Amino acid sequence: MNVHAPAEHRLTLPELIDGLLAEGKLPRSEAEAFRQERRYYRGDRHPLSVIAEQRWKTPETPHRLLDLPALTEWLAAWSGLGYYHIDPLKVNLTAVTDVMSSAYATRFRILPVEVRAQEVVIATAEPFIRAWETELRPIIKKDIRLVIANPEDIARYQVEFYSLAKSVKGAMARGDVARTGISNFEQLVELGKSKTSLDANDQHIVQIVDWLWQYAFEQRASDIHIEPRRDIGIVRFRIDGVLHQVYQIPMAVLNAMTSRIKILGRMDVVEKRRPQDGRIKTRSPDGQEIELRLATLPTAFGEKLVMRIFDPEVLVRDLTELGFSSEDAMHWRGMTAKPNGIILVTGPTGSGKTTTLYSTLKQLATEEVNVCTLEDPIEMIEPTFNQVQVVADIGMDFAAGIRALMRQDPDIIMVGEIRDIATAEMAIQAALTGHLVLSTLHTNDAPTAITRLLDLGVPPYLLQSTVLGVMAQRLVRTLCPHCKKAGGLRAEDEALWQGLVAPWKSKKPSQYYHPVGCLECRMTGYLGRLGLYEIMPMSAELKALVSAHMDLANLRERAIKGGMQPLRISGARKVAAGLTTMEEVLKVAPPLQDLIHA
Repeated sequence: MNVHAPAEHRLTLPELIDGLLAEGKLPRSEAEAFRQERRYYRGDRHPLSVIAEQRWKTPETPHRLLDLPALTEWLAAWSGLGYYHIDPLKVNLTAVTDVMSSAYATRFRILPVEVRAQEVVIATAEPFIRAWETELRPIIKKDIRLVIANPEDIARYQVEFYSLAKSVKGAMARGDVARTGISNFEQLVELGKSKTSLDANDQHIVQIVDWLWQYAFEQRASDIHIEPRRDIGIVRFRIDGVLHQVYQIPMAVLNAMTSRIKILGRMDVVEKRRPQDGRIKTRSPDGQEIELRLATLPTAFGEKLVMRIFDPEVLVRDLTELGFSSEDAMHWRGMTAKPNGIILVTGPTGSGKTTTLYSTLKQLATEEVNVCTLEDPIEMIEPTFNQVQVVADIGMDFAAGIRALMRQDPDIIMVGEIRDIATAEMAIQAALTGHLVLSTLHTNDAPTAITRLLDLGVPPYLLQSTVLGVMAQRLVRTLCPHCKKAGGLRAEDEALWQGLVAPWKSKKPSQYYHPVGCLECRMTGYLGRLGLYEIMPMSAELKALVSAHMDLANLRERAIKGGMQPLRISGARKVAAGLTTMEEVLKVAPPLQDLIHA
């Protein structure tokens, strides 16, 4: 740590190299040569960024890479200040941008990151420039706590935070806020008649919507929620299955944002009293094409808008990347290689059924095969197969769509969902006439799919003739590979393990990995998701059990004896492999004991 109190000055490259060398953090010969070469460096970039570009590693083991985050942590310790990682999802943009002007923050290379009752936390990468504190403290009338943050993050978020705040304030200045609020449920009926006081094409609204999308792509969000409340609008992102609040926006601005997005999605902007669906194609910051599926819903205080983000890259994944074990992949490929029959994928909404089916179809859709899908709605456009949209208003439902597809000489048909007996009967008819049919159902586990079809009214003999197999699936968050920590099972962990695998007896893992949290995973300990799979191929023995008065427990027991791996056992294996935690599996997989006695 630098114990001296140096005069007011900006950090220099020689000063930082001296400090790093004194603590044995740099390879001396390379650092000395570099210092001689750049001793008169007067560039505008922060010296830490220049050092980070060299990709040096610490001389002592484990030879840690001296990237910018590592150097920033060192600077915090060296200067005697706390280290702070700026997480935009946790920053109240309205509060922090009201502390000081953009020009003031840029001038001193500082950025407010937290505003509390008695203090303001301000990030800097220049610990020896402190004169501004004397000016600022009497103005904000709060204590100031100075922290060290990544200089490139400070520069970036100075622009983003203040630009967004400026856009919101600029939009508000143009609108009449009093006329746009919806204060009670009775006013809902007036939504369709009212006009948004802010222009949806105003440059400020355009900038806010563009920022929202780019930010969501960078944060790996799967959904964007724009939600009206009584006095304020809320923006939330779903990341790895968990919602995070991003920003609070005045209702006038939120209404204009919703209108802007509806225009881009070719939706009826005036109609606010009924749900609507739309679709937008845009690009991520790296130029990749991204598709957004829009869905609006009238609520008590305005239109709630959800945008689902579909990344085309998910369709090129190998089954292993989706979470299939080698045994699961063998069973799944065996079923999908059959020329005709029905394969069902079950699970709740958001369990990854569509990704599994699309990825499978993409692998099956060769030049020699005609693949057609019938969806409501079409999740994402895929050029390797023919996709048909269900339009119930004109009689184009699932049953009518399958009937039409049968005249298109298909080899493989995907039906978005079997919801009624008419759809089930047409899907079975397609399978009987030599087509491979893939579809989805909403059931808790694989065996229950058979009883669901029987409940719909499908005759048992048709199920025996057509169903090739059923797969149930769930999604769990995966441990961050950068920070997960190995350790033994604690007493509470052993109890969780027994609850996870009971009544099965499964060997406890020798090592158990715990979530820690780092910059890569945004301090959550988890990064990405993978699937848990329960695959039930319909063997001759299982088909013989299918009857109008079938015993579901008996079917499940025979399926397990035949090799079906229940969802919780699939999860337990992924826990033992260090991919996820028991808590994550317990959240999503139904208890084995309940299934046995169901």
